[in-house]
Amino acid sequence: MSYDDDPDLDPYRWLEDVTGEDALRWVRERNEETVAALTGGPGFKAVQREVREVLDHDGRIPYVVRRGRHLYDFWQDAAHVRGVWRRTTLEEYRKDRPEWEVLLDLDALAEAEGEKWAWAGSRVLEPEHRHALVLLSRDGADACVVREFDLDGAAFVEGGFTVPEAKTDIGWIDRDRVWIGTDFGPGSMSGSGYPLEARRWRRGTPLEEAEPVYRGEASDLSVSCWRDRTPGFERDFVSRHTDFWNGELFLLREDPAQPLKIDVPDDAAVSVRREWMLVTTKSPWLGHGAGTLLAFDFEAYLAGEREPAVLFTPDEHTALAGYSWTRHHLILTVRADVSSRMELLTPGPDGWRREPLAGLPPLSTASVVDTDPDESDEYWTDVSGFLQPATLCVGTAGGDTEVVKRSPELFDTAGLAVRQYFATSADGTRVPYFVVGPEEPAGPGPALLYGYGGFEVSQVPYYSAVTGRAWLARGGTYAVAGIRGGGEYGPRWHRAALGADRDRAYEDFAAVARDLVARGITTHAQLGIEGGSNGGLLMGAMITREPELFGAVVAHVPLMDMLRFHTLLAGASWIAEYGDPENPADRPHLRRLSPYHQVRTDGPPYPPMLLLTSTRDDRVHPGHARKMAARLRELGHPVLFHEHIGGGHAGATDHQQTAFNEALVHTFLWERLTPRA
Repeated sequence: MSYDDDPDLDPYRWLEDVTGEDALRWVRERNEETVAALTGGPGFKAVQREVREVLDHDGRIPYVVRRGRHLYDFWQDAAHVRGVWRRTTLEEYRKDRPEWEVLLDLDALAEAEGEKWAWAGSRVLEPEHRHALVLLSRDGADACVVREFDLDGAAFVEGGFTVPEAKTDIGWIDRDRVWIGTDFGPGSMSGSGYPLEARRWRRGTPLEEAEPVYRGEASDLSVSCWRDRTPGFERDFVSRHTDFWNGELFLLREDPAQPLKIDVPDDAAVSVRREWMLVTTKSPWLGHGAGTLLAFDFEAYLAGEREPAVLFTPDEHTALAGYSWTRHHLILTVRADVSSRMELLTPGPDGWRREPLAGLPPLSTASVVDTDPDESDEYWTDVSGFLQPATLCVGTAGGDTEVVKRSPELFDTAGLAVRQYFATSADGTRVPYFVVGPEEPAGPGPALLYGYGGFEVSQVPYYSAVTGRAWLARGGTYAVAGIRGGGEYGPRWHRAALGADRDRAYEDFAAVARDLVARGITTHAQLGIEGGSNGGLLMGAMITREPELFGAVVAHVPLMDMLRFHTLLAGASWIAEYGDPENPADRPHLRRLSPYHQVRTDGPPYPPMLLLTSTRDDRVHPGHARKMAARLRELGHPVLFHEHIGGGHAGATDHQQTAFNEALVHTFLWERLTPRA
């Protein structure tokens, strides 16, 4: 019997001990090898310097959210390594160099308290916008501490709401009460580490005495509760997530022991705003296909009405990317062959009126950054493309739009072009991908292909000055694949690669790699690939399935052991995406999909691989990358490994760490894909 059948026989299971002495000694040894191999030459230092310059550039757009009359932003640069939470007004923001009021300086807080604090967000109480709940992460972990903050006094509230470190869900009910789910002790958190209880907590009372209102089942993924504070439509909701893709929504009534279940499919995405309930279908329902957006009058729906207004219907080329409410309108963002378009919808007595939001360039991505739905029809949009720096606009629905910020051009785009192609996968499916590179290439050259292919996450055009400086400016070509498992074409595209059908995603990615070579853009020896998290699993699949297609592989914070992923940190939450290793029906395909169990010495040689992870990643266990590196080393395959002590699942919490990571990656790729004669 091997550890394929019995995980207890896994010779590298000791590397799952995140902070164990032996495991960390092994990590330090691997880090030293990687630093020695990649950082000594001038190329590394040059890339590191270029990336840091981009990340710290003071011309970057400070993206803001409106809270009352103020615009709030979290900002990091060379002078604010951990960052500052700050605010200004729209009048001031329009200036080239706005004056900001600093509310919280994380560098100063970290120094004063001796903690490596990272920003994890805030919850601001409306409509006064004076009181906030600030979430702080230790060195980038998902788990946070919560502290109440006085925005007028720019200080933490003495004796205010404070929650110890946990994966906490919290939100305001009113000035003296909050909804909270956190670690209340045994049985209060799911196997994935998320809250299973929703409680109502009153100011001045001990946390452990918070009033229990709803509790999920032990097998659930999570439970969350929130107050809709829209004036005239105040309501409380509780959401029970039975797994990553299914759940139930309840309306809490006067008797919280009798919550009213909203009668919609468990896999549908539901939101309620003022008098409207919007439902995005994930499977056929009421005669409408998956990916359709339906609108119902909420009170009429509760009374039994089931005739919706159809706001969006997908086709072979389009998918709903999202929507945002203003006070009187709904903005839809739609993808057509992975590029954006936007529409403005207005409900009225004769139905919904729609009109396009014009001015979006081809092969670009547009998104709604913020709206002010309780007060006005103001909306903020961001538009960018691979060679098009971001433009931030503020407008009024039905009125004028104003450009308020433009990101500077941070790399030279002269002679570069963006193209979209479609590769043909093994089953005949057309798979979209973008190519950014020389407009008139002299011949095949080094290329980097990025992919993800999971969790209905779409790979869309975006401006990356880091990629521009570190890769394109050196003559490389960059490609992004929209493979199945993602959301490029909505739920059908995602579900085509769920569970035992995951192979479809891997076949799509391999098809894109072959198409790049067939078009003369690159060669297999000059083609590098990169992905993170689920995309790191994709990288592991590629190197073990079709190593001959690639010249180098980079995997960030990857999943690699698909027979034990459900036992490691948040891994159990992904069973609905991959399958359950404890289920005999799922275990065979998970063994087939598990890179850690598919490493072989027979067949084509493996290309060199770089694995990166973080000790503080409490989402994807660092043991995945550690064990994969150890297994590759054992069998003589070329591999380098680096693990940051901090950084969390993002891999870095500050620009210095990010620049170091990017320099490692691009030095590794460039040296292996462009070998010197």
